[in-house]
Amino acid sequence: MCNACIIEGVRQSSQSRRSFLARSAAAGAAALAASVLSAQKTLAQSSGKVVDLTHTFDENFPTFDGKPGIAMEKVEDFKTNGYTIYKLTIFEHSGTHIDAPLHFTADGTSVADLVPANLVCPLCVIDIKAKAKDDPNAMVSKADIEAWVSANGEIPKGACVAMNSGWSARLGDPSYRTLPDGNFAFPGFAKEATDMLADIGVASIAVDTLSLDPGSSKDFAVHNSWLPGGRYGIENVNNLDMLPAKGATVFVGAPKHRGGTGGPARVMATF
Repeated sequence: MCNACIIEGVRQSSQSRRSFLARSAAAGAAALAASVLSAQKTLAQSSGKVVDLTHTFDENFPTFDGKPGIAMEKVEDFKTNGYTIYKLTIFEHSGTHIDAPLHFTADGTSVADLVPANLVCPLCVIDIKAKAKDDPNAMVSKADIEAWVSANGEIPKGACVAMNSGWSARLGDPSYRTLPDGNFAFPGFAKEATDMLADIGVASIAVDTLSLDPGSSKDFAVHNSWLPGGRYGIENVNNLDMLPAKGATVFVGAPKHRGGTGGPARVMATF
């Protein structure tokens, strides 16, 4: 199936489900309100170590549609005017970036209207590198979450749950995005897993790949269920191997353009 056909099919499916998801959004937003207290408790225990979870962004950074996500045009030069300014042209969903609820619903929360308390979250890192080594479309499953809880304790309400598939090490190689045959292939979350996280009251999910859904997805099931529920996602994160499975706090420097569906973000974690 062509990429354009997939995207059109997802668009039609999203419209048909909009009314149901809108009813669940209010409940989801209420559950996320607890995040600020959880984040404050986690931050109070921090040792002060800071890890940058953001990739450097340029025109060569891989994107879902294969087009450059950013263009820079120098409009003022230091040698001539004593200062330098670039004009930036940026696609919202490129580089390390946020997916706001509005990205997959007609009337969801824009990136400018995300609750600030939900952008400072306890961070839980689920490592699926072993699975991803054998399966380029590996998914964080419900069983993976249960195993994490068994090893580390309950996932706090308002947390950000991040998938560490080891995929960030592939950046710069075509395998970050596709198989040799040109088909998308990268790990993501399974819908059963994100449904479980929604019930817990998690604020956001993060992936070290191009999409919240695995590359083999034909229906963007996670995007279509997670985002319209009032939650957000972060894609193309970096350096998750530098963080503990629990105990870190993530700071999401989301953009704030009115009506935006997402945008490149500076994402940092401390522990």
